[in-house]
Amino acid sequence: MRIEMDLKLGFKDVMFRPKRSTLKSRSEVSLEQNFKFLHSTSNWTGIPIMGANMDTVGTFEMAQVLAKEKLFTAIHKHYSLEEWNKFLQNVTPDIYDYIAVSTGTGKEDFDKIGKIITANPLLKFICIDVANGYSEHFVQFLKKTRKQYPDKIIIAGNVVTGEMTEELLLAGADIVKVGIGPGSVCTTRVKTGVGYPQLSAIIECADAAHGLGGHIISDGGCTTPGDVAKAFGAGADFVMLGGMLAGHTESGGELIEVKGEKFKQFYGMSSKTAMDKHAGGVAEYRASEGKTVQVAFKGEVIYTVLDILGGIRSTCTYVGASRLKELTKRTTFIRVSEQENQVFKK
Repeated sequence: MRIEMDLKLGFKDVMFRPKRSTLKSRSEVSLEQNFKFLHSTSNWTGIPIMGANMDTVGTFEMAQVLAKEKLFTAIHKHYSLEEWNKFLQNVTPDIYDYIAVSTGTGKEDFDKIGKIITANPLLKFICIDVANGYSEHFVQFLKKTRKQYPDKIIIAGNVVTGEMTEELLLAGADIVKVGIGPGSVCTTRVKTGVGYPQLSAIIECADAAHGLGGHIISDGGCTTPGDVAKAFGAGADFVMLGGMLAGHTESGGELIEVKGEKFKQFYGMSSKTAMDKHAGGVAEYRASEGKTVQVAFKGEVIYTVLDILGGIRSTCTYVGASRLKELTKRTTFIRVSEQENQVFKK
């Protein structure tokens, strides 16, 4: 046993230090980025914000709205081959740049993505998604997937440390998903005691990935547009959002009315709700590691997206970054003990 004494920080522990800027307006800021990948020969251009592959967020309806704004969606893994085929018959070809097919690490999962990709060979992104990216089985599955799909862009995770980020990149991942326990409906840190403050995880994993020519996604922990900006400032190439995109018309989850107010159900993918729905219940050898909540219904997601993008553009003007790519180079974080004045907070 040993204890690491280095300071580890989350989004709530820091704020950006403003710097002199030559930008006259938020409209001068470009949020689009272009990426080349470590293994795949494909390029990608867009705004590197992703809808999470939860069945209450990563829906086909969400993907269509986000793709119009050049944002990405990791589609949840519970759609059938028939549903994929039906969806892709009615979309424009550019949608393929902004969606990933998600998979677990079982034999059935591998067979299923094989059928989906065989039927729809234009799909470019595969997201191999597990809660614990530290298992040898996961690494072997990643190697097998890379061998089978040498030119697809493969996203793999989740991890929170530099050495495992390097391991996944060397095993075949183009993009590593970073985050254990920061999500709003994730209870891993409570149930297991395992986790890593998200800002420090991003800094450590980005440093490891960029040294090898790989990329990372910050997955979880963002509750405000300012948190999304902090994730980019810390070195994330992409930022994945769950709770911030939940509760909309395009989100999954049941619409509920309580005393005249509308809510949408939102739950973690390791919650009892998700396992009852997709796996016939929580297996007796494991515990639920997610919660189920009711999120106030927010209407169409486009207005939330525009609010997030506006906040990030404003961050960039405060530090003088004319492009999102420059934000991390211009970032100085200061340690804080408070984030906002809460006098009129409910």
